Amino acid sequence: MATGPSLPEWPDGLPAPRRFRAILAIWLAIAMAIVDGAIVNIALPTITRELAITPVEAVWVVNAYQVAVLVSLLPLSALGERFGCSRIYIAGLLTFIAASVGCAAATDLPMLVASRFLQGVGGACIQAMNGPMLRFTYPRAHLGRGIGYNALVVAVASASGPTLAAMILSVGSWHWLFAVNIPIGMLSLAIGLFALPKAPSVSRAIDGSAILLNAVVFLGLFYAANGWAGGGAPASIYACAIAGGVAAIMLVRRSRGQVAPLLPVDLLRFPLLRLSYATSLLAWAAQVMAFISLPFYLEAGLGLGHVETGLLLTPWPVAMAMAAPIAGRLVERTPAALLSAIGLGLMTLGLLLLAALPAQQAPWLLVGPMLLCGAGFAFFQTPNNRTLLADAPVERSGAAGGMLAVMRLAGQSGGAVSAALVFRLAGTTSGFALVAAALLTLLAGGFCLMRLRPPGRVQTGGTSL
Repeated sequence: MATGPSLPEWPDGLPAPRRFRAILAIWLAIAMAIVDGAIVNIALPTITRELAITPVEAVWVVNAYQVAVLVSLLPLSALGERFGCSRIYIAGLLTFIAASVGCAAATDLPMLVASRFLQGVGGACIQAMNGPMLRFTYPRAHLGRGIGYNALVVAVASASGPTLAAMILSVGSWHWLFAVNIPIGMLSLAIGLFALPKAPSVSRAIDGSAILLNAVVFLGLFYAANGWAGGGAPASIYACAIAGGVAAIMLVRRSRGQVAPLLPVDLLRFPLLRLSYATSLLAWAAQVMAFISLPFYLEAGLGLGHVETGLLLTPWPVAMAMAAPIAGRLVERTPAALLSAIGLGLMTLGLLLLAALPAQQAPWLLVGPMLLCGAGFAFFQTPNNRTLLADAPVERSGAAGGMLAVMRLAGQSGGAVSAALVFRLAGTTSGFALVAAALLTLLAGGFCLMRLRPPGRVQTGGTSL
């Protein structure tokens, strides 16, 4: 296989205290992006009412962001390798702040949707470059704990988003939901300009045709998946699905043989990375299937109220937040594949218990399985992400970060579509969706065990951290 240009030896992380300042900047940016996504969903009814629009139109406040992220991730990853991940990260942070100003000042739906699309481009920069920034900030020996702490920040931000949105909406208009991003983003930018690592760059041309095909793939498949899940017109759904599928085939064929393709098929040639990507895709799909089906199962299937359902769902993210730093430290001295397999085994057990326990009379019985699922996912995610970041060639760090985000988003989308399919076939009151999710985690665990056979390091023509 052709390899990229050889790079000089790169420093193994940042020295303290600059490392701590860089970590703070990274945490502020990722927390801002995560909270933003959570609070917008809560605010949709308010935005619908105050802008005098329909709920269908209001969904585009969310869709515009998601489309921008999907279309931008891989091109921005390529730009990160061309110009340096830190430059793209800073540019994305600036874009996110500017777009937040536009959202906060929006007076109608077109302005809000346009600002949300621009915000999605900035969010894609933050997501795609988050992994490479961690890789170049932490010494390799401590990268696992860095990823674990990053997962803790993401979990806390996700859990606090709805509460923060409710607090803001109780005292102000929905515009303030976007305005809160501005001081957080400015603080992250001020710190990051002087503290973030200066990641390496490799001089190479940007493939415009691949960027166009990438846009057709994700736009076509996104529209088809959303239209199918919402019961849209079959003709347009199939047309978009076919267009996206054809573009995907053309993009894969174009990427073969390229040294550093936009679609990182060169990374898929390494068995360790290929199996890790498959594991990530399946595990994220399983978690989203569970998250979507559990509220229906608990309320319609087990007859629980809204308050009970909310309380019973809480142990899952809490366990994730608590277990992620532990997994990050353990992966520094334990094989990542083994830890991920154990985590997915715990998650499988938890999902099956959720589907099987007779909890109508004793809902507290579900707390244990929820904790198993959350802790199991954390023990999968942190070691798996470390493998995807640390074992990719250093000159392909941007592509590695982009693919990590793409696998997460693809898994989430696939899980949502799978949940909708299960609802159509088996209804919302049974635990069948949880069993299907358990089968996905079981398969993902099998991929983890297969990773114990290949060599743990990727041998490349470039320098590896």
